[in-house]
Amino acid sequence: MSEVRKPIVVVGSITMDLVTRTPQIPRIGQTLIGTGFETTPGGKGANQAVAAARLGYPVAMVGKVGTDVYGAALLDNLERAGVQTGAMARIEGSSGLAPMFVAESGENSIVVIPGANGKMDREAVGRQAALIRSAGMVLCQLEIPIDTLSYTLALCAEAAVPVMLDPAPAAALPEEAFSRLAWFTPNETEAAFYAGDGAGTEDMAKHLLEKGLRGIVLKRGADGAYVAVAGGRAEWVKPFQVQAIDTVAAGDCFNGAFAVALLEGNDPWAAARFANAAAAIAVTRRGAQASMPARADVDEFLAEHA
Repeated sequence: MSEVRKPIVVVGSITMDLVTRTPQIPRIGQTLIGTGFETTPGGKGANQAVAAARLGYPVAMVGKVGTDVYGAALLDNLERAGVQTGAMARIEGSSGLAPMFVAESGENSIVVIPGANGKMDREAVGRQAALIRSAGMVLCQLEIPIDTLSYTLALCAEAAVPVMLDPAPAAALPEEAFSRLAWFTPNETEAAFYAGDGAGTEDMAKHLLEKGLRGIVLKRGADGAYVAVAGGRAEWVKPFQVQAIDTVAAGDCFNGAFAVALLEGNDPWAAARFANAAAAIAVTRRGAQASMPARADVDEFLAEHA
């Protein structure tokens, strides 16, 4: 009999991305002629849920969508990716939206409009307490209210469920939040917000671990990832060299894949290598959730880059 795997539960945001493609990110006051436009499902929470589900791991999402034209489409997309949506709520009003510019270089600039995500409250999380307690890991981000995050962290701490927090967009956190996290996964800009500008990567990691974190991954894109655990090993995990065409949701892809690899028994550095591979594939494709690779894609990529 196969072992029953505890699911990944994502408590977070789901958003429709409104993507404008342009030769470059416009400067203030500059008008450009765009090269394309599309709507594509996104939101950091949903992106991470889809990333993990595409890799063949059981995933459930706790969140909210609106009653606008985007709500049903967002839920349908999650279900097609294999994400369990029984814990999703549909409420009156707008779903989350994210207008963005994506340059030919792959760089992006994004504005997040919370919509239904901003109405994710303690009650919404409390209704799914049993699901959250059953998780192998809970994934959170900062596109829902901080108070709701704090409640989720307390619930997970009581149930001894590890939490991975992607602190994006960066915002002030209660000090007790850090000690309740198994993994903290900022990119360079976010790490500087919490650790201060001017510090090197290793110093940033050391400073953040001193806040009570158990593990940290500093995501550095083309430079790879720096993975450190409290009182133990700290090492860089090299990236894979690919030609990026769209970096939207690459960090979310990393988080979903990192969680899957950890729950499958890999050590953090092997898990980060697996996540680097998944993210490397994602940046060669367009879109947020549309770019997330299947398990077979990652396995083949790793075999080719052994």
